[in-house]
Amino acid sequence: MGPLQGLTIIEITGIGPGPFAAMLLADMGADVIRVERPGGSMFTAAHNPKLDFLNRNKRCISIDLKNAAGVDTVLTLLEKADALLEGNRPGVMERLGLGPDICLDRNPALVYGRMTGWGQDGPMARSAGHDINYVALSGALHPIGRAGEKPAIPLNLVGDFGGGGLMLAYGMVCALLEAKNSGQGQVVDAAMIDGAATLMASTFAANQAGFWSDERGTNLLDSGAHFYEVYETADGKYISLGSIEPQFYAALLEKLGDDAQHFENQFDMENWPAMKERMTAIIKRKTRDEWDDMFEGVDACYAPVLSMSEVRHHPHHRARGTFVDDGEVWQPAPAPRFSRTGAEIRHAAASIGEHSEEILREFGFSEEEIEARIASGAVHCHSP
Repeated sequence: MGPLQGLTIIEITGIGPGPFAAMLLADMGADVIRVERPGGSMFTAAHNPKLDFLNRNKRCISIDLKNAAGVDTVLTLLEKADALLEGNRPGVMERLGLGPDICLDRNPALVYGRMTGWGQDGPMARSAGHDINYVALSGALHPIGRAGEKPAIPLNLVGDFGGGGLMLAYGMVCALLEAKNSGQGQVVDAAMIDGAATLMASTFAANQAGFWSDERGTNLLDSGAHFYEVYETADGKYISLGSIEPQFYAALLEKLGDDAQHFENQFDMENWPAMKERMTAIIKRKTRDEWDDMFEGVDACYAPVLSMSEVRHHPHHRARGTFVDDGEVWQPAPAPRFSRTGAEIRHAAASIGEHSEEILREFGFSEEEIEARIASGAVHCHSP
């Protein structure tokens, strides 16, 4: 059930990118054991487990990491685990007695994944920050937006999830593959600022080649071009055009009919603002459904802009099973897809401490040891 089946990963719970990285690994079949503090946090304790998508496919043990016996419990789990994943500020895990040196001493083949915003070193390493700050300093925020407007915030997709969680999951799989060959573990330092900068590789290259201006909203892919833009329709909805290549642009002009005469010189950049103004007026003449009908089956690089409430109902998503809907909640299915070792959503997020006793038994703790750790407050249990 997934290409990572057989791997055991201990996740020291956090927020955002760390749980997302662990979700990706769990979706691919890894046995991810989420270590949650007793009572949880503001992000986990009060949430409906069925809506806690970032913690799907994981088991949960509740451990007090301020309790020496709790720390020892984690170290014992790590002796039989393949990896650990954490998202605390630099120095926190060391203060808890769970830093990489101690953990790798207990298990030399352990992959130790670390998720931070600024990285484990550098003058800003211990500073507070959030996605918007990391994306800003990486150079990824400045180019996003329209001409004459301030930068647009791309949700927290670029820092937290793309440059953060996805990069951490990728880095850990790389390190796990290397450890399988060498027998040696290592630390994976995944910093959102590094990941966001990496996502900008092609744009940085275009800027240095003189193809991409620092002036926001004037370039090929940032709303500068009339053929790569979002337009409002007659019913207040939106459509997207991405007709870059000549054949796709020709298909677009063919559908515009007599209006095509205004757009014949595609790369006349000085005329882009005027052409965009004309295109805006043209698209506003019809509803989104009318444009959908007009472009159906046409290779013009067209798609409607769907809202979150609409997206799962689109025929393409329904045909591919992009979203899983159990009648109560819907969520994205695991991605990417595999021809032989397919991934799936096996279960919703576990409640805090739901698997505490089960996990301790699997890792060799005796019944007396389990009772003692629960009695001391080092481990907490909860049956949903």
